[in-house]
Amino acid sequence: MYLKRGCSLLLKAQKKPCIPVFLNGDANSILVGHSGKPRGDETQVILHESDVARRLSRDPDVSSAFRFFKSVASGGLFRHTRFTYEIMVKKLGREGEIDAVQYLLQQMKLEGIGCGEELFVEVIDSYRRVGLVEQALKMFYRIREFSCQPTVKIYNHLLDALLSDDRFSMIAPVYSNMKKDGMEPNVFTYNILIKALCKNGRVDGALKLLEEMSNRGCSADSVSYTTIVSSLCKVGKVEEGRELARKFGPSLPVYNAMIDGFCRKRRFEEAFRLFAEMVDENIDPNVITYTSIISSLSDVGHVELAMAIFSQMSVRGCHPNIHSFTSLMKGLLLKRKIHEALDWWDKMVREGFLPNIVSYNTLLHGLSSNGSMKEAVLVADQMEKNGVPPNNTTYSILIDGFAKCGNVVGASEIWNKMMFSGCRPNVVIYTCMVDVLCKKKLFDQAYSLILKMVEDNCPPNLVTFNVFIGGLCDGGRIDWAIKMLDLMRKYGCSPDIITYNQLINGFLKVGRFTAAFEIAKEMKERGIQMTIMTYNMLFSGFCRQGMLQSAFQLLGEMVVRGTNPDAYTYSMLTHAYCKHGKFKEAIRLWEATTEAGEWQPDVTAYTHHIWGICNCFGMEDAVICLQNMINKGISPNIVTWNLLVRNFFNGVGCLGPIHILDDLIGNG
Repeated sequence: MYLKRGCSLLLKAQKKPCIPVFLNGDANSILVGHSGKPRGDETQVILHESDVARRLSRDPDVSSAFRFFKSVASGGLFRHTRFTYEIMVKKLGREGEIDAVQYLLQQMKLEGIGCGEELFVEVIDSYRRVGLVEQALKMFYRIREFSCQPTVKIYNHLLDALLSDDRFSMIAPVYSNMKKDGMEPNVFTYNILIKALCKNGRVDGALKLLEEMSNRGCSADSVSYTTIVSSLCKVGKVEEGRELARKFGPSLPVYNAMIDGFCRKRRFEEAFRLFAEMVDENIDPNVITYTSIISSLSDVGHVELAMAIFSQMSVRGCHPNIHSFTSLMKGLLLKRKIHEALDWWDKMVREGFLPNIVSYNTLLHGLSSNGSMKEAVLVADQMEKNGVPPNNTTYSILIDGFAKCGNVVGASEIWNKMMFSGCRPNVVIYTCMVDVLCKKKLFDQAYSLILKMVEDNCPPNLVTFNVFIGGLCDGGRIDWAIKMLDLMRKYGCSPDIITYNQLINGFLKVGRFTAAFEIAKEMKERGIQMTIMTYNMLFSGFCRQGMLQSAFQLLGEMVVRGTNPDAYTYSMLTHAYCKHGKFKEAIRLWEATTEAGEWQPDVTAYTHHIWGICNCFGMEDAVICLQNMINKGISPNIVTWNLLVRNFFNGVGCLGPIHILDDLIGNG
């Protein structure tokens, strides 16, 4: 996709090369030592299992090990055993070479070598590492083809693989199958099922499973209780979590879960009380305890307190970890204290902590949020040099940073780098790229990218559509924005308050007031609650059209529906009255609402009010209002002064308050 001269987007991720499965080669030529010299050319060496196993285990290069594995068999030097197959499958599986793993399993089957429990567990784990959980399930259902019987351990690893990929719907049938096979679930099985239920938001089901464990004579451990307590806290049921924790008894993991729950709810006083209770119970807080508190305090901007907790951790002899440092830096970056954050980064490195992907992404997010894109790109380059490959989060942070700066070239370079590295963009990255294209009014290219998302089986979501529709509305392409509603619904996305607000604003910007009011009507019919932003945009439309009665009807509806007018609402109505010569009505509105304490006028509102006073009562009252405004700490702006000076000189024969000119000079 070409954006402009010298700037284009790659639309296909580059693939990682795989190890070829079928290899040709002379066995004796492969049989070499680490020096690279052959062991012998004329005498055929017959190898023992221990020799082959040692060579396979010690070879750091999986490709070299696989070539050796193939060659000794094809050269007749060794007939592989279950043990050597197991070593090779493990090496290949841990490198993600699934094709080679499948080939070896087929070879074992052909050679009549049974697959043991440990090997099958390794196969399932290999599929999980590369995200092929469904393939793992299919392989499990073929387990008996490989002369292997299901065991509780194999079932547990399969259930854990399904859980890691959020395949909740597949977990229940596999568990039912396990019971049909006569397998008795153990505490590890139950803990996986409890995690699955909690992760799927079914904490009630997890509590029932806890009862089932007890009925079956399987004792729950700290993992069981900690998982449920943590989930209860995450959904705001902190008291219920604490009650369950009391049944299990005091333990470090359970205390950590409760403290984290209180911190998430920003209930820091209770979190600190629990912290003190831990100490009273002779349970020493660990790095997880401290880091939960530091992270939550940093999230809400209490960086100084977070730093005090960090210091207390060190004083108590608890050593921080990479997450402790990262959490503290996150807080400093949120407060825009970039230099202090970088000092802590240096301290972290000096103390021997190598930054990980989370640390780098935290720093990149802080730099990008503050517009320091040059520094962010340098950090990203250093990250790769230090052996930490960027992930989707990294790329989305950088592209979003360039989007906020309106730098389409910078965003395109990051995008192309991502595609070249073989990293497939997710919906967040696509949306960030759509955003940067819209900011430069490259709507055709942004739309092409949305269509590309569909092709890549990464359908646009509500945020994607809102970004594109918002860009079109800002760019005056309102008719195109309306057409996008049909495409939204095609992909299962219903317009929300953000969508409608953007459309209303778009119509108002181009002067199509009737269309804006129709959109508001449709919004009501769909049961979408208006926000103060929606009401204010509609007020703006009514006032600009001189439809003051409609504006007041909307004000009544707004109050009835529980949305309080703000300073902008009242200021706009005051201005509309003044604009249409209804100065007395403007003054009555001001007096009624300000005396009731319904709003705090700003400089714009005061300026409109002074306009009304000038026209109704004259300059002396206007100057009194000006003085009240200044006394309340609101400085007049150039518009206020221009209004007063114009009215002063318009007053024929008025010799009155000359001191207003002194005030004008004195206030610059």
